[in-house]
Amino acid sequence: MIAATVMDSIWATRKADSLRGLKFMLVEVQGGIDAGRLMIAADNIGAGIGERVLVCTGSSARKMLERDDIPVDAVIVGIIDEDCVF
Repeated sequence: MIAATVMDSIWATRKADSLRGLKFMLVEVQGGIDAGRLMIAADNIGAGIGERVLVCTGSSARKMLERDDIPVDAVIVGIIDEDCVF
């Protein structure tokens, strides 16, 4: 799982039928070796621009959409309310 910040919405005028109804967001990875990396994630929970989110990647992302045949590699699965320090 990756912590990221939602930067913008992604609009696609044409996309595969299996992607219809999905909202896509541009997110920037926070922390770790990939910090600053931009990626596109399907938004399953209604995250907004500027919010910090949790992003699930790989085959686990497809399971969050309850479909294994969808061509998605990253899904926003949570909104971070505040950071915790352990």
